[in-house]
Amino acid sequence: METRNEKDLLGSLAVPAEAYYGVHTARAQQNFRVTDTSISQFPELISALASVKQAATLANSDLKVLNPTLSGAIVQACEEIREGALHGQFILDPIQGGAGTSTNMNANEVIANRALEILGHARGDYQVLSPLEHVNRGHSTNDVYPTALRIATILAAQTLLIEMDTLRTSFERKAAEFAPVVKMGRTQLQDAVPMTLGQEFSTYAVMVEEDQQRLRDAMALLHEINLGATAIGTGITASPGYAEAACMHLRQITGLPLQTAPNLVEATQDCGSFVQFSGVLKRIAVKLSKVCNDLRLLSSGPRAGFSEMNLPPRQAGSSIMPGKVNPVIPELVNQIAFEVIGNDLTVTMAAEAGQLQLNAFEPVIGYSILKSCRRLAAGAKTLAELCIDGITANEDFLRSQVENSIGTVTVLNPYIGYEAATAIAKEALVTGRTITSLVLERKLLDAQQLTALLSPSSLASPPRALDQNVAGIG
Repeated sequence: METRNEKDLLGSLAVPAEAYYGVHTARAQQNFRVTDTSISQFPELISALASVKQAATLANSDLKVLNPTLSGAIVQACEEIREGALHGQFILDPIQGGAGTSTNMNANEVIANRALEILGHARGDYQVLSPLEHVNRGHSTNDVYPTALRIATILAAQTLLIEMDTLRTSFERKAAEFAPVVKMGRTQLQDAVPMTLGQEFSTYAVMVEEDQQRLRDAMALLHEINLGATAIGTGITASPGYAEAACMHLRQITGLPLQTAPNLVEATQDCGSFVQFSGVLKRIAVKLSKVCNDLRLLSSGPRAGFSEMNLPPRQAGSSIMPGKVNPVIPELVNQIAFEVIGNDLTVTMAAEAGQLQLNAFEPVIGYSILKSCRRLAAGAKTLAELCIDGITANEDFLRSQVENSIGTVTVLNPYIGYEAATAIAKEALVTGRTITSLVLERKLLDAQQLTALLSPSSLASPPRALDQNVAGIG
């Protein structure tokens, strides 16, 4: 393999001649080998880095501190990367020491070498265009990397919102389909009062919708950036007006309502917005996992479980038990949730571990959050398309459960009194007789009244006010 020699603080190092990355990236690749993945697998982050570098270059060009020919080549290289080119040249492990310096240098070197190529020069000819002197002019890892992470997180969250919408819509369709299906509700796994299966699924739709709004709220905090802070927030080495110009260009490039933080020293060291965002991801994961617990429980059986509904069969469930089918899709989403919850703890600890003017652990914060967004998006899509859309209800069985349940006696409390209702429930439980037969036998209500009160519509949506013609108690 042909190589070229490049120099850094530590000396010379051979770099593959065809590589767009350089010596700083090559050294970091030797040092950081943890996850068996690379930042190239997070296109949102690569695009965000290129966007930040493009905005910084345009700002420096506006301020006349960067040669127009060089800035034009850098901007073109950044635009190509944003469109998907050269992502394979971003080779570093996402988890790294140095607060993201290696990732920043990976971006600087790839952009510089592509810009050199555009200008007709060889890769590595840094006397003409340098990763540090030109691509990194007026900024630092400490403002580039956090800004890029914020943009990447917003981009990942936008994808997550789309897939959550897919899931919410699936729940809404099932809620409408199952609106007439009466079933028993449960509290603490014990019979409670009747409801409809449609009501059960509508709650899942509402849960997703609420979490979408919480996600949007958390995304809003990420629009405040520290680009222009340079090393610690004082703006050292940046030209006057650079922060404002860079933010303006970055808004135009990304289409996001980005704003420069009012206190750049604070913004450079504070990871609170990431903690908040990660907490919302955990909230989404916890609630999705709870829904999947419900689905597994309600579909358990088919003969010895709850057996209220049927999940679409996706694969054979056992290597020893013929005919067994498992709830593999809800189980998948449960495991995604477990990982996201663990990622949130990682973000929490990394944010807490920051010291003084910089948090050195933003790489693992970014890695954890981007992973969580990706996992949840895939989980929501998979759950909707491979599970929710194909669920069917065992309507006859559900109806018989309601008819035989003592939970229906709760509906009669306002009409026959709690004490009489309790006696009937106790006798029904001991004898196996129905609530209806016992109420009629004791002449607490007549058949017409009882039929009206225990109709499916009344059971699922009882009247708000008592009908005085029916109520038999004072």
